Amino acid sequence: MFNAFSIGRSALASRAFSTSALSGLLGKLNHVAIACPDLEKASAFYKNLGANVSEAMPQKEHGVYTVFVNLGNSKIELLHPLGEKSPIAAFLEKNKAGGIHHVCIEVGDINKAIKTVKSLGIRTIGDEAKIGAHGKPVIFLHPKDCLGVLTELEQA
Repeated sequence: MFNAFSIGRSALASRAFSTSALSGLLGKLNHVAIACPDLEKASAFYKNLGANVSEAMPQKEHGVYTVFVNLGNSKIELLHPLGEKSPIAAFLEKNKAGGIHHVCIEVGDINKAIKTVKSLGIRTIGDEAKIGAHGKPVIFLHPKDCLGVLTELEQA
């Protein structure tokens, strides 16, 4: 039978992320990052819903301010540009109201994860892990190799 589910399933089966080589490599969803043109307004939105919201923290190496909304089982990371060369500024130029920027998935061993994804032909942004907003090593995977989604891997 020809239906949308079977089309989606077969399309995904041909993508690198659906291979068994990543089985056991990927852990839980750490956060979904949202680029925000107004960080105070975005923070207030989640505070008004009763969420535990952190203060804004500058991440100079990454060119962003981050705010974390703790949801218990996961987080939302609010991002706002820091400096003229911020990748978030470029994102907001194209998406004036903001929007989902990336997803972050935990891995047990970041170096093994980098080696595995590269062996599968998945491009990384940068050659090695950098320290991310949680003080842990992270690396980003190219969205063109990840179903159109910028994906961050973070050492658990």
